[in-house]
Amino acid sequence: MKKNIIKSLTVASIVLSPISVFADNYEEAKAAAEATKAVDTADVTITITGNDTMQFDTKAFEVTEGQTVKVIFKNTGNLPKAAMGHNIVILKPDTDIAKLAMSAISAKENNYLPTAEDGKALIVAASKVLGPGEEEAITFTAGAAGEYPYICSFPGHFSLMKGMMTVKAK
Repeated sequence: MKKNIIKSLTVASIVLSPISVFADNYEEAKAAAEATKAVDTADVTITITGNDTMQFDTKAFEVTEGQTVKVIFKNTGNLPKAAMGHNIVILKPDTDIAKLAMSAISAKENNYLPTAEDGKALIVAASKVLGPGEEEAITFTAGAAGEYPYICSFPGHFSLMKGMMTVKAK
């Protein structure tokens, strides 16, 4: 009798184990699918790359105010992240780029983004710092019509790695 109970419990645990694993994976897959769906509902998708010569391949692009914008940023370089990491930081119009970049220079642990509230308030959207072959998508809503500069805030890169997102009125 005791052996039958142990066998039954063993069989039940083997049979039920995949169900609980499936349930966990299902919930994770469902959450990932919902997140992907939200990102894929962008009105405009722009792909921008950064390379080892500290250049964005796209220097300007246009969107319309209120649009959901997805920027896919890729580091196409080969040099190590510690020496030639790149991010993309989209800023509000009239931002003092040099001042913002200088405030971010010591914020390595924060992906070279400013940590002070006045600096954070100037950022519309930003990727993390990417190494060679890495990419990240950032999604945001285009603000009011205007010229929104974007830069790489990795130390020393902002003077060469810059562009302009123009937001047109509806």
